[in-house]
Amino acid sequence: MQERPRFFDDMSRLFNDAAGAAKSLGKEAETMIKAQVERMMSTMDIVSREEFEAVRDMAVAARNANDALERRVAELEAKLAATASSNGAE
Repeated sequence: MQERPRFFDDMSRLFNDAAGAAKSLGKEAETMIKAQVERMMSTMDIVSREEFEAVRDMAVAARNANDALERRVAELEAKLAATASSNGAE
């Protein structure tokens, strides 16, 4: 049997080490980028998702209440007009 030349073993070890270093460098870069983005966003006046959804729910509820009040006013105006016309006809 022939032994593999030491050169190939060294090259294999070098490539494995380089791949491991690249992977850890990528994770470190990702961590740094996330930290930078979080730092930038904290300086901005941005609401959280939970706050946005809470305000959206409040706006929907207010819109529904407003629509109900508009219908009620229209009904009352119609009754008032009917009462006024029946009093005027007498």
